[in-house]
Amino acid sequence: MKKMLDKKQVKEVINILSELYPDAKAELNFANNFELLIATILSAQCTDVQVNKTTRELFKNYKKPEDYLSLTEEELGQRIRSCGFYNTKSRNILATCRLLIEKFDGQVPDTLEELMILPGVGRKTANVVLSNAFSKPAIAVDTHVFRVSNRIGLADSKNVLGTERDLMNNIDKDTWSKAHHMLIFHGRRICKARRPLCERCPLTDLCIYFKENIAEV
Repeated sequence: MKKMLDKKQVKEVINILSELYPDAKAELNFANNFELLIATILSAQCTDVQVNKTTRELFKNYKKPEDYLSLTEEELGQRIRSCGFYNTKSRNILATCRLLIEKFDGQVPDTLEELMILPGVGRKTANVVLSNAFSKPAIAVDTHVFRVSNRIGLADSKNVLGTERDLMNNIDKDTWSKAHHMLIFHGRRICKARRPLCERCPLTDLCIYFKENIAEV
């Protein structure tokens, strides 16, 4: 059986997801580009819910790169401890704040290449910032997007970069950012990791995973 849907089928999937999740958007709370950058760094291997709990207090007192640099790694680590991997995240956030001041006049850069220079910022984080802070077309492939897109057949890749490439090729560019959020919503609500709720999913007529693993059982 084929592993990837054709362009017409992909468009059908996106249309169905649009109806299912008309309000799909970033679930991290932020007031500006810098807060989004910090929140996204904190979100690595941590839920958005937990990050939002942490940043609710953090953002009250630390609003710009200079504010963070008044802290030691240990002091910042204690403030973000609940997000996990707090030693590494603390070190990366402080290093990023220094670089923002030294290289970018304290502003968050708006290109993928420049964002990925920042410590703690990989391709996924950079794409999240580009999409949500600067409204640039981008698809950030997190665990939900990777799982859901390869299950359905929007992509056929065993790695994140290949999945991003397939999605960019198969989905209309003006829909990339919206599709990213819809796939996350679907992964959290229906197409879950351990047991996808196929009985509730409106995509079963198209989904390759369903046809291969459920429909024939």
